[in-house]
Amino acid sequence: MALVPMGAWHAVAQVAQQQQAEQAQRVGTITIKFVGAANVNEQVVRANMQLREGGPIDDAMIDGDIRSLYRTGLFEFIEIKQEARPDHTKNLVVEVTPKFRVLSVKFEGNKKVKSRRLEKEVKTKANFALDERQVKEDAEKVREYYQKAGYNQVSINYSIERDRSTGFGNVIFKIREGNKVRIGEIKFVGNTNVKARKLRKEMETKRWWMFSWLTGSGRFKDDQFEDDLDKVRDYYREQGYLDVEIDNDKIQYDYPTPNRLVLTIHVNEGKQYRVGEISFSGNKLYQTGLLRLILRQKSGMVFHPSKLDEDVTSLEDFYGRDGYLDTRVRLNRKPNISTGNIDIEYQIQESEKYYVESVKIEGNTKTKSIVILRELVLGPGEVFDMVRMKISKQRLENTRFFEDVNMTPETSNIPSRRNLKVAVKEGRTGNLTFGAGFSSLEKAVIFAEITQSNFDLFNRRSFFQGDGQKFRLRMQLGSQSSELVMSFEEPWLFERELAMGFSIFRTSSDYDSAFYEEIRTGGEIYLRKRLFELVEAKLAYSAQQVEIKNVEENFQLYFPEGKSFLSTVSLQMLRDTRDKIVNTTSGNRAELNLDLSTDAIGSDFNYYKAEFRGSQFFPIFDTQTQVIAVYGRIGVLDTFGRNDKGKPRFEYFTLGGPYNLRGFEYRDVGPKNSSGEPIGGQSYGFFSLEYTIDIVSPIRFAIFYDAGFVNDNPYDFNPSRYNDNFGFGLGLFVAGAPLRLDFGIPITGDRFNKKGNQFNFSFGTRF
Repeated sequence: MALVPMGAWHAVAQVAQQQQAEQAQRVGTITIKFVGAANVNEQVVRANMQLREGGPIDDAMIDGDIRSLYRTGLFEFIEIKQEARPDHTKNLVVEVTPKFRVLSVKFEGNKKVKSRRLEKEVKTKANFALDERQVKEDAEKVREYYQKAGYNQVSINYSIERDRSTGFGNVIFKIREGNKVRIGEIKFVGNTNVKARKLRKEMETKRWWMFSWLTGSGRFKDDQFEDDLDKVRDYYREQGYLDVEIDNDKIQYDYPTPNRLVLTIHVNEGKQYRVGEISFSGNKLYQTGLLRLILRQKSGMVFHPSKLDEDVTSLEDFYGRDGYLDTRVRLNRKPNISTGNIDIEYQIQESEKYYVESVKIEGNTKTKSIVILRELVLGPGEVFDMVRMKISKQRLENTRFFEDVNMTPETSNIPSRRNLKVAVKEGRTGNLTFGAGFSSLEKAVIFAEITQSNFDLFNRRSFFQGDGQKFRLRMQLGSQSSELVMSFEEPWLFERELAMGFSIFRTSSDYDSAFYEEIRTGGEIYLRKRLFELVEAKLAYSAQQVEIKNVEENFQLYFPEGKSFLSTVSLQMLRDTRDKIVNTTSGNRAELNLDLSTDAIGSDFNYYKAEFRGSQFFPIFDTQTQVIAVYGRIGVLDTFGRNDKGKPRFEYFTLGGPYNLRGFEYRDVGPKNSSGEPIGGQSYGFFSLEYTIDIVSPIRFAIFYDAGFVNDNPYDFNPSRYNDNFGFGLGLFVAGAPLRLDFGIPITGDRFNKKGNQFNFSFGTRF
């Protein structure tokens, strides 16, 4: 066989490629043909195609162009026809059937609402493709808007006037508004065993009341009312009325006046079922008598479906507490015809006992593993306790380091052992905030603050994050005060559950008194530890220099100008069971503070201060939307031993202002000098009662009563010279911070401090 040189092979390949290119199909001409009215520009069609005259062509490109044209939403039907030519080209005819276009959108019959406002509710717009399905949805949106505004009898129809010669259509929404109606009353008929008040509480549909204009309640909305009927049915079933019936066709809509609606809901309660005989099957590890003690539902009790489901969970948790992780409990309900009750059988499928092999942590991209491990109450070698696993999950969530925490048992290669898998998703723990604000106490202020709740002092590579430490730096400048504070806390000192922290500060204020200026510079170091249950203790030492200056002449007897040094040891005992720090709805907080300042540790004064603060929150009507809060405080200050400079008057107690007696000016309640100016006292007591209700979350309306006294001498708790006030206010959030607006009206005061009603702005909480 003859050999062909390499150069010759290359030439042959080039000739073959050239012949193949000449035979490839290419586009000849592209013709756009409109079927029906041509209400779309031909250039729009060409702009949405990849095929070009003289360019390549294949089936995939044709299919892609058809899809691209359909995606514009402008065409009903698209077809591309091909005409083959002898010169290996294809002429294309693109036949398109355009959709009707919207020429105009009109509203007829709308007298109470302007067409311009209704146009915001619809998506159908002039010159858009006409989509009747969208028009129908728009009609429903307009109806919902009217219902929210109180026109529950509104009727919305639409018509479309199509002009086939132009391809355009007019959309007309025909509206019959009816009267603007408020819900005057919601009645129930047939509810012989359940009070109407409890049923109404389950519903979002409410009667009109004084704040409905703000909350949006008191109006009838179809979808909401349907959901409410389902909630009422669920409530009945939860009370054991499993056969309850509420017929939508029997609901009465009465209008005693054109603008008032009375709803009457007919209820057929049926029989109330009770729990019959309770039995267990499959339980070999634990006796039946022991398992019965775990159940909340007992024989003879009302049949509560949710509580039965909770009992199933409790049984599985009971097994899981001892490591029987795969134990499953199945609930079998058996109606008993003879007794009329429902017998319950718990079918238990027991598993083997498991131990923790290892802990696997995933997702902690910035938080150190040790920070996660020290929050766990379950470790390798221990019985795999599901209850302790749930507690560990809650502890990790409470750190607020993570957006999500998941803990699950994971199979291992060792029999009877499971790995504990901890999967976390890191959250944002640092904040940089700055801005300006105004309060009735500090007036205008500007501030900047850096906080990091997952700080790491020695890890600059991770931007000082990941070790669970706390860091805060705040700078504030205001017309009445200025502040510079830096604080740090290590919550696990020496990897023990013992917190150590410090803060350094410099504050300058002249709102404490209109007659002098106070500057404090110093620092504090402390240890904090949980002693038992929810009780924690904090032991602190602080050193600060207090400078009093710019004192008016008639005030220098009580507040002499100069600098004083305070060296103080403090002990705080705290118990806090509140569900939330802001907008608290349940729980309590009790705090005891003891301060001792003596020349034995370098102080210029010998005195002690003891103060108790407590609060209790009661949700009423079994709901968290209405809360009664009770606050109480009492305190005493006294001197002891040698005290050459006299008493530290700037540490005396006063009341008045946005955080206690809100009907009086700040620090205006207490002993006064001959000119009637407040100088403070050494004993005080305070009481406050406050009722709050949700208007629309997170805005709460409050009515309050405050009372308190300040006496000059230590341990003088005679309340005869008390001051009190009442008032109302609003609580809300501004830029993520809680803001209170309170209007206090004094009742009992003295001739100096009873200056009329007080309006208070304040940030933070009252505690």
